[in-house]
Order: sequence, then C-alpha cells, then structure tokens
Amino acid sequence: MKNRWIIITLIIITILLLIQLIPVNRSNPPVSGEIQVPAEIHDVIKKSCYDCHSHQTNWPWYSRIAPSSWLVINDVNEGREHLNFSTWNTYTSREKIKIYEEIREVLEKEEMPLKPYLWMHPEAELSQEDLQNLYQWLNISTSDSL
Repeated sequence: MKNRWIIITLIIITILLLIQLIPVNRSNPPVSGEIQVPAEIHDVIKKSCYDCHSHQTNWPWYSRIAPSSWLVINDVNEGREHLNFSTWNTYTSREKIKIYEEIREVLEKEEMPLKPYLWMHPEAELSQEDLQNLYQWLNISTSDSL
C-alpha cells in the first residue's frame, strides 16, 4: 500500500513538471490608444483594472506556473476581449457608451475586480472614494458621448 502512494505521488509530480513545458502566451501587445481620463480615475483603473483590461498587464509569479498560469492567461485574454483600455480609441462612440454602462453595472453588482484576483492583489480593492470617483466619471463620460 505504501509503495502505491509513492508511485501515485511520483506520477503527480512528473505530470506537474511536464505541464510546465506547455508554452503559454504572456504578452503585452503595444498600446495603440490608451484611454484619456483624469489622473485620479487613471490611478484607480490602473490599480484595479489594467492587469486584465489593458496591454499593460503585470504578470505575477503564479502566471508562470502551470496550471495557475492557464487560468491567469485565460482571465486576461477574456478581460481584454470585453474591455481594453489600451485600445480605447478603436471603440466607436456607441461602443464606449455601452462600455460605460457595463462598467457601472459590474461595479454596482460588485463583480469587478474579481474576488480571486483580490485575494492575491488586495491593493486593487475599490474604496468608497474610488467608487464615487468612478461613478462621477462614468456619468460625465456617458453624457459627453451622447
């Protein structure tokens, strides 16, 4: 019985080592048109949003170790697909209005930043002041886009 557990443990360790050889793309493409916002808004979205919603991702140590790297890269790719502050100038006015509405909605539902992200990055949590500033910016930006 003891030998069986040793063999199972060795197999698991071997698999964990082998999956490290699977290549993953942790790239940060060039910024083609970053969003232009007031400094206090930029600071908030940079600390709480940019890792998943821009081409300025800070790749943490656990993004280099499979299988957690697969989850991180998937979250970043999905985040960039939904909203990318680094390609802001490619969005039409109509798309920007929709994005502003979606940002407001996820903030109100407390869906962003993602809870697992906050476990590893507690500094990204939005304070009440951050939320007030973001709501004010969203209201102004939405009215300016109309």
